[in-house]
Amino acid sequence: MSTRFQAATWFLTLLVVQSTATAQLRQLETENVRIIYYSSSHEYVIPHVARSFENAWAFHRQLFDYTPREKVSLLIEDFGDFGNGGAENVPRNSIVLGISPSRHTYGADLSAERLFSTMNHETAHVVALDRSSGSDRFFRGLFGGKVAPTDEDPVSMFYSYLTSPRRYAPRWYHEGFAVFIETWMAGGLGRSLAGYDEMVFRTMVRDSIYIYDFVGLESEGTTRDFQVGVNSYLYGTRFMSYLANQHGAEQVIQWVARSDSSRKGYSAQFKRVFGVTLDSEWSNWITFEKKWQSENLDQVRSSPITPFRPVLEEGLGSVSRPYYDSKSGLVYLGVRYPGSLGHIAALNPATGAMKKTTNVLGPALFYVTSLALDEDSRTIFYTTDNNAWRDLHSVNIETRKSKTLQTNFRSGDLAFNRGDRSLWAVRHYDGLSTIIRISPPYDKWDPVYTYTYGQDIYDLDISPDGNHLVGNLSYIGGKQLLVRYALDSLRQGKEDFETLFDFEHSAPLNFSYSPDGKFLYGASYYSGVSNIYRYSFEAEEMQIITNAESGFFRPIVIPGDSLFAFTYTGEGFQPVVIPIGRPDEVSATRFLGTAVAEGNQVVKDWQVGSPRDINLDSLTVYRGPYRPLANTAFTSWYPVVAGYGDDVAVGTRLNFSDDLGLSSLQVKALVVPNRTYPDDERFHGSVDFRYWNWRVSATYNRADFYDLFGPTKTSRKGYSLGINYGKSLIDEDSKKVRYDLNMVGWGGLERLPDAQNRIAPFSELLAAGGSVSFSSLRKSLGAVDDEKGYSFRVFNQNNFVNRELYPRFYTTLDLGTLLPISHSSVWLRTAAGVSIGDRDNPFANFFFGGFGNNWVDHQDEKRYRAHYSFPGVEINQLGGTNFVKGLAEWNLPPVRFRRIGFPNLYLRWARPALFASGILTNIDSDDVRTSAANAGAQIDFRFVTFSYLPITISVGYAAAWPDGLDMSDEFMLSVKILD
Repeated sequence: MSTRFQAATWFLTLLVVQSTATAQLRQLETENVRIIYYSSSHEYVIPHVARSFENAWAFHRQLFDYTPREKVSLLIEDFGDFGNGGAENVPRNSIVLGISPSRHTYGADLSAERLFSTMNHETAHVVALDRSSGSDRFFRGLFGGKVAPTDEDPVSMFYSYLTSPRRYAPRWYHEGFAVFIETWMAGGLGRSLAGYDEMVFRTMVRDSIYIYDFVGLESEGTTRDFQVGVNSYLYGTRFMSYLANQHGAEQVIQWVARSDSSRKGYSAQFKRVFGVTLDSEWSNWITFEKKWQSENLDQVRSSPITPFRPVLEEGLGSVSRPYYDSKSGLVYLGVRYPGSLGHIAALNPATGAMKKTTNVLGPALFYVTSLALDEDSRTIFYTTDNNAWRDLHSVNIETRKSKTLQTNFRSGDLAFNRGDRSLWAVRHYDGLSTIIRISPPYDKWDPVYTYTYGQDIYDLDISPDGNHLVGNLSYIGGKQLLVRYALDSLRQGKEDFETLFDFEHSAPLNFSYSPDGKFLYGASYYSGVSNIYRYSFEAEEMQIITNAESGFFRPIVIPGDSLFAFTYTGEGFQPVVIPIGRPDEVSATRFLGTAVAEGNQVVKDWQVGSPRDINLDSLTVYRGPYRPLANTAFTSWYPVVAGYGDDVAVGTRLNFSDDLGLSSLQVKALVVPNRTYPDDERFHGSVDFRYWNWRVSATYNRADFYDLFGPTKTSRKGYSLGINYGKSLIDEDSKKVRYDLNMVGWGGLERLPDAQNRIAPFSELLAAGGSVSFSSLRKSLGAVDDEKGYSFRVFNQNNFVNRELYPRFYTTLDLGTLLPISHSSVWLRTAAGVSIGDRDNPFANFFFGGFGNNWVDHQDEKRYRAHYSFPGVEINQLGGTNFVKGLAEWNLPPVRFRRIGFPNLYLRWARPALFASGILTNIDSDDVRTSAANAGAQIDFRFVTFSYLPITISVGYAAAWPDGLDMSDEFMLSVKILD
């Protein structure tokens, strides 16, 4: 929840600063919500958003007996091509709402009108998180508000728990409840009654796949499975439905609702409500699920199951729409499965041989990429950055050479017209869907038809003769139609279409033409199970042609009177070949959500009215600009502790922020209780102010919490004032480009600001510089670290000391690639630098040495990768005015743990690595040139505490061989707090 809000706020900063359009931020305010938006193009949807919020808010207030003490800040964004949402309650109640159309892939995201459903979901989060008990309200009053945890002062985690304990629960708990209540608020249209969810658990029981307990789900289940984080939604929703079915929906509300008589922890409250431990009831659910799905399987098998021939023995994880190439006899498709980077593959349906064609940067969950095939030119069109603003690329399937055609294409559902070689797609922009046409050479697009808000078109295909386009058309309320357009009429702006079949609320999936153009083949959960359907244009009839146990998807016709399709398995979607036939009978399955509705009249009563019934004019109290600085206000204070030298400082921290975190101020004041300390070093203070991309900071006798532990010390005697400006030019899954500029002045220095073991010959320093970084880093599904790509950075710092200027330049380049071993990679990390100045002046030198990790830390646990690190020697032991350095690293596959620990503290994985490096300094002088080599190992153990806060324990050892000195070694043990 919170990560979504933080990402959206960051993206907003990038967007607005790049357009120099601070004045664009506007707001609509009611007594309950402040809706903030950055584009006038979004104004059309603001009234609907406001009404949907007020509609949901009124429902949750009544359901939870909740009296809010603050307004909700709601950010409207269009930062991705598919809609989403996020919620947070610390330090303030906040929601981010993406207005793009929803994903329809595999029917995994079933909902009513998207903003209506998302608002029901996100307001459920806010109310469940914010509703308080007497003790919560006491600590909120004591600290002046709800405390947000920060790694700079980790004691904030405990204060945060005291002010908002229900925030500290696993994701399956939060998302499971929100999906559960969202479904019934929409009258049963949601994932609690989704065919996809039912299929997942039916298949797990059929294939005897391990069903995780609630600890193993978060420690292993959300990383090893191809669905990764979606499993939190699947398991959580399923468990909530089970509880409602077995114990009643009202008891689910009692569990989630915080009250004066409730327990702080979600698991303790569970035992209070249900009378058994969460662990025990979860086991009962698994037993129930196996019985439920066994009965469903028996029902499906009461009619003959459609036979199929597996093309591969295993599933391929997520898969795109496939295309059969008649010239080669191969099927081209996008695949993404654990241990492999997303890519386009060529698959032989006869032999199962599969070969990679090209990588897909930024692959999406479930659909990987949008594909279209031009057989004649041997070209595949595909999209990248599929989780943000998509780009359009092409690849020649003979030469495997790829080409970027359009950036920020923001379109998908590609379909190729063989008649005129045009490419057609659906573009998502400003919350609307537009059919577009792209003519050769495919470097620009032309709009054809834009749908009104609430309508969405997807899964396009074009007839072999190039005269018609088919697609799935969805409406507000969830109605789904399979429709056909005449392309000539569509290009003239006429919206007339022919309805081929009304699937009601069961989405048609990937209907495509047969090679002769006489039929359409696709899939739907129309019978409860995803089966393949065939539409005959001659008979004007829709026929079901399979009876599946789990589910069939994405059928295409291949030679031999057969269909190439996918069947769902625990490993993802498995390619199969199915004979074209027609079953005598198809049996439906029973949904758990149906049983919940039958046994709980209250869930039917939870259906909310239409947002159109809300009188927005009477609720609106303000319309106008939103100014972050003017809205910056106090959020909380709390006691802090820090290290200074070898002593302890205690004090307080004050926090200020605007609603979106675009403007913030932190002030800390501390004192060393030890009265024997010099008077000018007893007081410690810092101010950190951020506004958009600017940061201004000041310190006096800088103190740091992590200096309590060492060995790295960042506290410094003296005072400083600095300013920084940073800007990301590109921030995509596949590429990042950023620059930073900074200037800082120091006074009263005794030691170098960046080298704790080096005495400063002068007490005053003015430093100015900047950096530019380029990176393209990738990791496969289920990885815990980057596994392939490059990172290149250039740094400059100019030290002005005692009227002398000492310019310094250095650069780093990291290159890595995957090994054939799953989740194992090798990296070469290099650095080189030069400083212009007197070698005897420490301000003109670079310094190296040590792992750099503190016993308790908050910075990167893999500190040995940094250019200044050199494990095996003392911190700052090596130095020089120039240097070259290289490090070779082998990251071994991580070891994941199914269940080691407890609900509030468990081990997720262990990650081992081996490394060796060498360094050469003062290259230009034979007299003072030094060199050193080292080798070492490190293993990191990732724990989770407070149900979701990460803690990493690292153990490392290295031996070093400095030139002219005896071998030295170093042992490192470090506990990293948060990420």
